[in-house]
Amino acid sequence: MEIILKYFSDFSPVQLKQFEALKGLYEEWNEKINVISRKDIDSLYERHVLHSLSIAAVADFQPGTQILDLGTGGGFPGIPLAIFFPEVQFHLVDSIGKKIKVVQGVSEALGLKNVTTAHSRVEDIKNRKFDIVVSRAVAPLGDLWRWSKPVLKKSAVPGKQFEKGLICLKGGDLTQEIADSGIKPRLLNIYGIFPEESFKDKYIVLAKS
Repeated sequence: MEIILKYFSDFSPVQLKQFEALKGLYEEWNEKINVISRKDIDSLYERHVLHSLSIAAVADFQPGTQILDLGTGGGFPGIPLAIFFPEVQFHLVDSIGKKIKVVQGVSEALGLKNVTTAHSRVEDIKNRKFDIVVSRAVAPLGDLWRWSKPVLKKSAVPGKQFEKGLICLKGGDLTQEIADSGIKPRLLNIYGIFPEESFKDKYIVLAKS
């Protein structure tokens, strides 16, 4: 938890309690359904929570913004972002039912009123549009963009450095993946935002039409 407070300080008492509760909740759920690797659970706040919050450092989502977390897994980046932005609406989807069960359990325990979940593939989302799609290391960039375009609204929303489109968290050498995607995203090195060793090869990838 200390590493979160190293970079963010303007939290309400409710938000602080919610962030503090994450470790116990994920440890409890991980005993039943393994959604976080055993070696990572001890580094939950750095490798998962702070990693997710790197998006909050570059995108100041306005109240009422509708965000889809595509392939949320155990709830990242969606759950930390939903705590950070309590007036923003998040819809977390994953094609694996047991992962969504964990997300639902964590969200309910935290009392997050701005989170909805679905056991679904993004291709099956019909008659609903979002301002932003977020995702973390789910699939190649080209696939993420292809899946995102049909569910993105046409109008832009205000943001600090970003408006409408896809924001994904990725690591490693992305040169070939970006070339294969056919799009020209903007890359931000997370190490430049949070200078922690584990973020040296991690990036925020911003793609918009």
